Amino acid sequence: MAKGGWTKFPHADKAYAYDGAALKKHWDRLHRGDREQFPKEEQIQEAWRLYHQGEFQQACELGLSLGLPGYAVANKAATIYATYLESNEKKKLAMFEEAAARGEEQMAKMPKYANAYYFHALALGRYSQGISVAKALAQGHGGKVRDSLTKALKLNPDHADAHIALGAFHAEVINKVGAMVGGLTYGAKKDAAIEHFEQALKLNPDSAIARIEYANGLVMLFGDAKMKQAEKLYNDAAACKPVDAMERLDVEAAKAELEE
Repeated sequence: MAKGGWTKFPHADKAYAYDGAALKKHWDRLHRGDREQFPKEEQIQEAWRLYHQGEFQQACELGLSLGLPGYAVANKAATIYATYLESNEKKKLAMFEEAAARGEEQMAKMPKYANAYYFHALALGRYSQGISVAKALAQGHGGKVRDSLTKALKLNPDHADAHIALGAFHAEVINKVGAMVGGLTYGAKKDAAIEHFEQALKLNPDSAIARIEYANGLVMLFGDAKMKQAEKLYNDAAACKPVDAMERLDVEAAKAELEE
């Protein structure tokens, strides 16, 4: 275990260390998914460096120490860490809840900032999956996730990761409550799910997570009828070349799924 009880990133690689000017040079590729702008503040740059190399706890702590402008990196670090590396269910859910609460604060104070909404939706979405989608819908989280993602895309239509998350939202809602109730209550549609996944891949063709979530969505929406396409997406995800710790965790997750 790492200091403070955070599990260490198990795939440390020099390739994920973007020292000095290397961070800015590779920024567009590193942030093709979340469309985060390169930060002017050196400390926020440093927090992102830590994040990309898998030092999630340090990235989160440094981000939080910088107040509101550091919330994005803190929230992403905490959410990705909790999704992939935190084995304690209670701790994992608490991390998602805290990140979602910070997202709400940032949305209120930085209403024109797309990633305030996106990272809020990401954390709340993962929390919802953790407590069960059915329970989360009953507690009203579904509408909040949808609204935050819709707002993120309104502010930044080319936000690939928000397209992925919205595609997953449509698929999960239909999977849990059916197409009719899903459509009437949440505006969830099969066609919309596919469109969002396709758009995400168009915007970020190197994304393993876009393929993983697309595959999961197809199975939720169509079952065995789309199993072949889902398997191909997983194989393609496993073959993606990761450029940082998060992408490595995505690729490893795809490989693990194929081995099952």
